[in-house]
Amino acid sequence: MQFGRTYEEFEVGATYKHWPGKTVTEYDDHLFCLLTMNHHPLHMDTNYAEKTTDFGKNVVVGNYIYSLLLGMSVPDISGKAIANLEIESLRHVAPTFHGDTLYGQTTVLDKWPSKSKNDRGIVYVETKGYKQDGTLVCVFRRKVMVPTETYIKERGGEQPGRPELNDPSEKTEK
Repeated sequence: MQFGRTYEEFEVGATYKHWPGKTVTEYDDHLFCLLTMNHHPLHMDTNYAEKTTDFGKNVVVGNYIYSLLLGMSVPDISGKAIANLEIESLRHVAPTFHGDTLYGQTTVLDKWPSKSKNDRGIVYVETKGYKQDGTLVCVFRRKVMVPTETYIKERGGEQPGRPELNDPSEKTEK
């Protein structure tokens, strides 16, 4: 299974559809709010949301939606990343509610070699998140520093930190 890409593997214009989707539960939303100390009643208080908002129900906190979509993109975009350099823009386009299922996709907008180190490059991408009915809910653009194939080879290959198995019952060729 591929986990991330090297600089050479990214093509400008390519779109990666992230799989699987994720159904957002009330528990997910409340846990994220509690962990991040976001106690806005729009997210945490059903009575408040029903009686005082245009939506009539709790709205999932936007930073969770962004974080979820970012996480969905890791196997396709930043699994090999050296660093996420910048979130250039983040727009919440439509609300997400408990029970909605989110799907994400990322398009490569541009890429260029690093100016300071020749073993890495910068990939500029846009990620979009959609609900199960196709409604766009979130869009963000970011710049990701990714390794070149040379960087990977010089550091021991794809999984340099993976331990060697020391199991005498397995025969391995060297």
